[in-house]
Amino acid sequence: MNTYSNETYSIAGGRRRGRGVHRGGHPDARAWFRLLDRDRRLLTLLAEHKAFTTDQIASLEFASVRRAQDRLRKLREMGMLFAFRESLYGGGTTQTRHALGYSGARLIAAQRAQTPPAPAKYALGLERLACSPMLDHRLGVNGFFAALAAHRNPTRLSPATPGSAQGLTQWWSERQCTEMFWTHATGEDQLHPDGYGCFEHDGRAVRFFLEYDTGTESLKTVTAKLADYQGFPTDKFGILLFSVHSARRETGLRTALSRAFGSYAPGLVIATTSRDLPHPDGPAGPVWALWTVESGDALAQRVRLADLPERGPRIAHHTSAEQLPYNEAAFDHDDPRIQNLLYPNQTRPTGHPAWHDATEDNGLREWDIPA
Repeated sequence: MNTYSNETYSIAGGRRRGRGVHRGGHPDARAWFRLLDRDRRLLTLLAEHKAFTTDQIASLEFASVRRAQDRLRKLREMGMLFAFRESLYGGGTTQTRHALGYSGARLIAAQRAQTPPAPAKYALGLERLACSPMLDHRLGVNGFFAALAAHRNPTRLSPATPGSAQGLTQWWSERQCTEMFWTHATGEDQLHPDGYGCFEHDGRAVRFFLEYDTGTESLKTVTAKLADYQGFPTDKFGILLFSVHSARRETGLRTALSRAFGSYAPGLVIATTSRDLPHPDGPAGPVWALWTVESGDALAQRVRLADLPERGPRIAHHTSAEQLPYNEAAFDHDDPRIQNLLYPNQTRPTGHPAWHDATEDNGLREWDIPA
């Protein structure tokens, strides 16, 4: 059961209605200039990834949970955030979840020169998000990436740490993945990972597709997803990670993979981990075990995320006001060299704006696909 506690605010505005964005039809952008850079990064992340817990937000931008709570309270009062909690059987509530409030949504739309959402429609969307049966899965996926992004938390980096060049340098949601990764140039047969990322450390860049398993699907259903990855040039873009909820589930998954493929290699690099493996570095730590036909359900040596095989293009880091946070290593679907990786044997239509001059420098510095 979801509850809108005393800490939550109206969907269509802050505690004082409409204060942060407009009043009586007159524009008022003062709220945007009251925001800190980290506030703007948070609003941008929420616009794409929809919901975070307080702990997840603290790991991204703050030195402590208490400081995060104080700032989040002010953002709610400004109408930038919408917060809710779920009542638990036996008493108590879950940790507060945060979504983009209506005033925040208007400011993001203004920044992007987009039409702002209608208040009633946006309110309905927030209610659906709060009550969605998939919310826990969404929060789990976001928690996975937030734990990786925490290694670049500006409040926890020493002045000598080159934080901008390491850690999570790409973070795409499921929506972004389906817009980017198509099996055919027509846009049909899209790939649907739970997320896509790039984690960099000590000169290594590991690109990966994430399958975040909560145990609600049968292992047969989980392994059936491999067919999509086999039909896609997965190795040209990254490796496939399975994050499961328990060690028992991980063993079962590895056994199911062995049964599904027998003695035939799937043509993918696959690694698994169990979320009940405690490590201070979270999913960046030595919690990953490669799966191969030879290893089967036997767990090989655990390695760090950065020590897994490298796959995918090397992208020169770039910064742009149009980019989401943690997307310095992102690439463009319409870049001809990306198209050549996606559809190497397909004839591309002439005159399409995507097929611009391939000699144009799009920030790609290396196109070898590591073996």
